[in-house]
Amino acid sequence: MGFGSDQVRVLLAVLDHGSFSAAARALGRAPSAVSMAIANLEAEIDLALFDRSGREPVPTGAARALEPQARRIALGLRQLDAHALALHAGLERRLVIAVASELLSAAWDAPLAALAEAYPALDVDVRSGPMEDMMALLHAAEAQLALVYERPAPDDREDFQEFGQELLVAVAAPDHPLAAPGRRTRMRDLIEARQIAVAGRGERPADGRIFLSRSLWRTESHLATLRLVRLGFGWAFVPQAMAAPMAAAGELVEIAFEDMTNGLRLWVDVVWRADRPLGLAARRYLELLRRRPG
Repeated sequence: MGFGSDQVRVLLAVLDHGSFSAAARALGRAPSAVSMAIANLEAEIDLALFDRSGREPVPTGAARALEPQARRIALGLRQLDAHALALHAGLERRLVIAVASELLSAAWDAPLAALAEAYPALDVDVRSGPMEDMMALLHAAEAQLALVYERPAPDDREDFQEFGQELLVAVAAPDHPLAAPGRRTRMRDLIEARQIAVAGRGERPADGRIFLSRSLWRTESHLATLRLVRLGFGWAFVPQAMAAPMAAAGELVEIAFEDMTNGLRLWVDVVWRADRPLGLAARRYLELLRRRPG
């Protein structure tokens, strides 16, 4: 038969406590039962694990050679037990978080370290793309949580928790007409100029706060959007924190306006389906987001 979970447990108890009697007390068994378990294991694997010639058993070289793997097995068994208990308590097999591309630089990843420590066997899948596509994943039950900008109208299919705020600024390449030195751009100029935006593949996005221009070029990531803007193909709304390093490097310019302040402040929400109860990991993730500093 060889090693089983109980044999591993008994072997490590004797190694850790130094005697059969001390290991028996730790395991809640009779010393004779522990001694017999070790003897049976030695017979099955045809190796002497302890030298019994002295007052207390002394581990042999074979026992010490087997010890590291035995400890890994014991740890794996404890993790397996913990995962089974967590599954019983409602832990998901996989937690899927859909993140709008523009929000990838936000602090949504901060709670994942604590989540991984609490549930080491949990699979986490982070999806990223246009906000409309991320909400489609949520409503198709392919993601449990979506990190997106506030929606322009309430949807009774959704529940949400506020995550924070994001300041979007209109930017263009330094040589773009909207960014010409001394120019004071007006809102109607944005409407008439080509806009580069992260957007889904469906109909034209309906959110008039973000999608302003009559001419819209779509991308599926903020990186592609910024590349096209830097090449001078159009202007874009991007998070100020994302634009700041490129503005400092002279790659982008925040457009100066005559009739308004350059800045669109939107709430960011974590959204889930109202008709699907969240699992243990999703609930813990939301709790960690609420407790995060700042």
